[in-house]
Amino acid sequence: MDFIQACREFIAIDSTPSQGALKAAEFAATYCESLGLNVERQAEASPSGDEMNLIIRTSAARTGFEFLLQNHLDTVDPGPFHAWSKTGLNPFDASIIENKIYGLGSADVKLDFLIKARVLAEFKDHIDFKLPPVLAATFGEEMGMQGALKLIRKNKISPKYALIGEPTNLTIANAAKGFASVEIQIPFSDAEIEYRNEHNFRESTTTQSKIFQGVSAHSSTPHLGESAITKMLQYIELLPDSVAIMEIDGGSNYNTVPSHAFIELDMTPLLNPVNAKITTIFNAIKKLESEFIKYTDYSFIPSSPTLNIGLIRTFQDHILISGSCRILPTIPQEIFEKWMAFLKTSCQENDCSFRLTDYKKPFQTSENSVFLKGALDILAELNLKSNPISLPSTNETSLFSRTGVECLCFGPGLRDNNIHTPNEHVSIEDLEKASLFYRKIIERFCL
Repeated sequence: MDFIQACREFIAIDSTPSQGALKAAEFAATYCESLGLNVERQAEASPSGDEMNLIIRTSAARTGFEFLLQNHLDTVDPGPFHAWSKTGLNPFDASIIENKIYGLGSADVKLDFLIKARVLAEFKDHIDFKLPPVLAATFGEEMGMQGALKLIRKNKISPKYALIGEPTNLTIANAAKGFASVEIQIPFSDAEIEYRNEHNFRESTTTQSKIFQGVSAHSSTPHLGESAITKMLQYIELLPDSVAIMEIDGGSNYNTVPSHAFIELDMTPLLNPVNAKITTIFNAIKKLESEFIKYTDYSFIPSSPTLNIGLIRTFQDHILISGSCRILPTIPQEIFEKWMAFLKTSCQENDCSFRLTDYKKPFQTSENSVFLKGALDILAELNLKSNPISLPSTNETSLFSRTGVECLCFGPGLRDNNIHTPNEHVSIEDLEKASLFYRKIIERFCL
């Protein structure tokens, strides 16, 4: 299959959290087999349905330590289709404009996987590796890295080094922030539930609606976006007690700065509507953010921990708020736990529930690492930027590094104002440069 055609077909497969990555994995497996590679399928069940990891080698043999190349195949939700102006308002219809491929997953990180598979196939006839390369494709990165966890727990690979696919604009990242996702449930009172149910059956109502617009960005770089949910919460702070929230909705997932939010309001005779609880929780979040700026590491951008409220939804008896924090490697564990305890206590004091749904530690590979030095040498040889960077986001390095694996991140494509935003894209030239890097790193560490 022509490479560009493979890119188009891969992007066309919906592997968002609601659909899962199974179809994308099946396509990837077929593509790798067409290149003459050995593909092991690891079928798994997840809360969203059937899923599959892929373990791809040059042969079926597995002996000793390996050199791991890893990518996830799932993507975030694309958000409003109308914002994808470069792809004909369809994020799954890849377009090539001025030597750039546009489409959901083009930079994060579907096409990087195809490049790795193509390079690995160049070594399929090599017999005697000192460190055999293995390519792993995992599911559920956007939902807690479920696939990578399954891969590790079932001992499907034995990596000494791991090169994790991330859009780094062709630079090496040797550090990344940790990640914590939280859910807060704010309950309606019995009177509010009764009032809202009765309101839904009226023939006519006096409700008013308001829409808030923002700018989407990756949750690890909230300063690059503009949160529509934050705008809405600031508006709720100003509401009088005589106004009740009928519906509230915003964002698409906890991992993206929300570009849209909506609220429906009605005048109410009720006392103490849920608005006050929302405002109290919002003030606790703002206080936590004021604590964050006391801790800085200028090797990261942004240099402090960050917090993003990515999703808010109305249910029959409660309002759900979902968000994420990004934690620096220099933050002591007891400080992080203190922050989470403060937020939990603030919720409990207002009869709200707090749940830490996921936590991944930050990672950092020493600048004295042979792996890091070798990768930087290759970048210098290719006339690419050869100074390591730190990532504000979290990825599978958090998992593999905890098992003693030396990890680095690398990949084509810009991060800022690109991933987790409409019109995501990657340069075809950068894909080819990444191909050269992968070829040379396999020659250096595997042959």
